[in-house]
Amino acid sequence: MTLKHTKIKFPIWQYLNQPLFSRDTKLVLNPQRFVLIWRLQLLERCWTKECDAKGPQQH
Repeated sequence: MTLKHTKIKFPIWQYLNQPLFSRDTKLVLNPQRFVLIWRLQLLERCWTKECDAKGPQQH
């Protein structure tokens, strides 16, 4: 079994659609900083997502 590593590409659409005048979020103009923040938020969303088990859990 081989593992295929996929690299997350630059989220161009999310970068271009940042809210300009929002009090909740800040506009990030630096693309490198935006990617760092976006990846951290993606990781946080993945951690909080519930996982559906396909059968009884074993302890």
